[in-house]
Amino acid sequence: MRPFNFSPGPATLPDEVLEQARDELLDWHGSGASIMEVSHRGRDFGACAAEAEADLRALLAIPDHYRVLFLQGGATGQFAAVPLNLAEADEIADYLDTGHWSRRAAHEARRFCRVHIAADAAASNQCAVPEAGSLRLTPGAAYLHYTPNETIGGLEFPYVPESPAPLVADMTSTILSRPIEVARYGLIYASAQKNIGPAGLCVVIVREDLLARPARRAPAVLNYGLMAADDSLLNTPPTLSWYIAGLVLKWLRRQGGLARMAERNRAKAERLYRAIDGSGFYYNPIAPACRSWMNVPFTLPRPGLDEPFVAEAAHAGLLHLKGHRSVGGIRASLYNAMPPEGVDALVAFMDDFAHRHR
Repeated sequence: MRPFNFSPGPATLPDEVLEQARDELLDWHGSGASIMEVSHRGRDFGACAAEAEADLRALLAIPDHYRVLFLQGGATGQFAAVPLNLAEADEIADYLDTGHWSRRAAHEARRFCRVHIAADAAASNQCAVPEAGSLRLTPGAAYLHYTPNETIGGLEFPYVPESPAPLVADMTSTILSRPIEVARYGLIYASAQKNIGPAGLCVVIVREDLLARPARRAPAVLNYGLMAADDSLLNTPPTLSWYIAGLVLKWLRRQGGLARMAERNRAKAERLYRAIDGSGFYYNPIAPACRSWMNVPFTLPRPGLDEPFVAEAAHAGLLHLKGHRSVGGIRASLYNAMPPEGVDALVAFMDDFAHRHR
């Protein structure tokens, strides 16, 4: 058995996906070549790409009037692409500031449009999201942007914000972890390296009417309309990442789809939070209603214990538990490919470590 990888990203991938990619690496589908060596404009890769999109549409029940784009540049690229495609330079875009990544998105957007922070989580020290009724939305805003899950802080929205403007969501850390109602959003984007596949790919789901907005300032590789018109093949895409994402999507369908993943992910998170709350040793500061299913940060009673915890955990086959450099502590990421047995092993280790270091 491989070690359990709790990395926040690039994150663990399903064993059977990695095994299939390994088996096909030198000879993909009898072509005599690797997936990394075939033309992205060839019929074979075209079929692979179309199948991945079809599986994503099926998993998320994406309506027909939404386009799916497979792009480069990660979520950080979309921090610029969103305002360049959806707002003019003198227009206001509303942003909800709930932590590191939403703040990064707003900071980048200020280069391309006027940004209004419609709410922030500063009053709670980023331990609770703003109440739904407290959002200070701008009349006529180009869009409202939020980050449903803050990967570093482990803060998650328990609700979907309401706005007359198109709702834009950075779902990098939560997409495919549970069913969502795509029709509530104007645009969803997500880097692949959490629940979709390996790093190098970013999925964008955009309502077709938003493609009609002029994006004269957007470079071609960030222009949604141009990319949609060429089926995400305007330039050479990250073919290996796209192919492995397709394998992950098929794996998710074999697991029973997103309703089944939601049950499993909720149970994993609840198991770990119970262990933290009941330990008298570990601490998670996030308001219970806003706790992330995907990223569970916690602290130990003395900072000097962080390093031995991480080192001993790695020796026990529990990898990449060190907290983000900006906040320290410990963080366990419980993405789709993390099996329940991994959480059980982590909880058992935590119990033993607490017993030895109280």
